[in-house]
Amino acid sequence: MSWTNDKIKQLKKLWAKGKSTVEIAKELGISKNSVIGKVHRLELSARPSPIKRKEPVVPKTVAPKKVPEKCRLMDLRTNTCRWPIGEPTDENFHFCGKQTVTGKPYCAEHCKIAYTSLKELADQNAKNKAAAQSKKG
Repeated sequence: MSWTNDKIKQLKKLWAKGKSTVEIAKELGISKNSVIGKVHRLELSARPSPIKRKEPVVPKTVAPKKVPEKCRLMDLRTNTCRWPIGEPTDENFHFCGKQTVTGKPYCAEHCKIAYTSLKELADQNAKNKAAAQSKKG
């Protein structure tokens, strides 16, 4: 489909009248997507969305929950740190339970440990080895 000057004039006129893209498409005998594309290319003024909201959407703020002293398996939620503390066979075994970093299963402190690169581990091991040797010698 090619846009003729007449069709472009008609599109602009119908757009200014507030016709929907579907109505314009039917009147011009073209697809709704063609109308939308041409409107964007012509940079015609934007119109408000036809979807009406009763009240503005306000993002929900969630107050951080108090971290239990010992976060057990049943206390874990989607946003609580799953870093294990202690041995699973011990009666004092629990999880960290602090607020997690978005998209991660651990809090910021435990992410630093869990997501360490091999180079960083090698550097840390070298430092620890050097410190141990300096204490001996």
